[in-house]
Amino acid sequence: QVTLVESGGGLVQAGGSLRLACAASTRPFNTYAKAWFRQAPGKEREFVAAISWTGGNTYYTDSVKGRFTISRDNAKNTVYLQMNSLKPEDTAVYYCAASPTVTMPTRLDEFDYWGQGTQVTVSS
Repeated sequence: QVTLVESGGGLVQAGGSLRLACAASTRPFNTYAKAWFRQAPGKEREFVAAISWTGGNTYYTDSVKGRFTISRDNAKNTVYLQMNSLKPEDTAVYYCAASPTVTMPTRLDEFDYWGQGTQVTVSS
């Protein structure tokens, strides 16, 4: 069974940093585009960042540009989200997702696989 497992969430003060990781259970994920989404309490799940399967192309939502960096290590079957200069409004459950069919996916319906999520809490 194919699974994605996120890790690295936690509690951090505003201005701090966290690095999230998402490990995939099977090798075919190396050829899938990957992304991070987040969902705050009472809000819809929203796109954060995406990376092509080669790692050569990335895309970010405006609110995280210049602060977050998505990357991947296909040898380790893992995608990362480095989050710097965190703000209280970044507080959410963060999910990784994989798309086998779309080159640079950003919509929820473009992803076939999802992780269980990891909580990120930024205190002011």
